[in-house]
Amino acid sequence: MNIDRIVFAFAGFMILLTLALGHWVSPYWYLFTAFIGLNLLQSAFTGFCPLALILKKMNKPSGAAF
Repeated sequence: MNIDRIVFAFAGFMILLTLALGHWVSPYWYLFTAFIGLNLLQSAFTGFCPLALILKKMNKPSGAAF
């Protein structure tokens, strides 16, 4: 898997996880869901993604976006 696919899979997993935690544990988890969405939005415009930087240091193959 390249960096793009890993980032998208991780973001999708985290969104689903925080939605479930928000439903069953505490509504404050929805704030983390919003943070993930905002991070995805800003990375679309700036190309900066903290997870992509970590994956680059781990020598994962680059994709089209990162």
